[in-house]
Amino acid sequence: MPGEPQADCLFCKIVEGHIPATIVRQTDTTVAFRDINPQAPTHVLIIPKVHYKDAAALAAAEPAVAADVLREAQAVADEEKVESYRIVFNTGTGAGQTVWHAHAHVLGGRGLEWPPG
Repeated sequence: MPGEPQADCLFCKIVEGHIPATIVRQTDTTVAFRDINPQAPTHVLIIPKVHYKDAAALAAAEPAVAADVLREAQAVADEEKVESYRIVFNTGTGAGQTVWHAHAHVLGGRGLEWPPG
């Protein structure tokens, strides 16, 4: 059921404390933790505590929680002392999504050119 924890979801297991992560922030609705394969000096993932497969599903079902994820991006940037940063939501396999739990990547700490990659 959408919004409910999924037994086979890596990020749900992090939310529940069953898998360790380097957590940098936590709110009632989100968890922010360092990416295990950072692509920039600052690379933090922000996940909603509720399970939705991607950002589009989260925004459609719970726009307030989607807003919380974006609000946390600024809080992470402030705590990391990153003035310029990128927020990335990968949606779908072709875009590089590998964990089917909505999440935002906060990337910063070096010049980030466009287009990426």
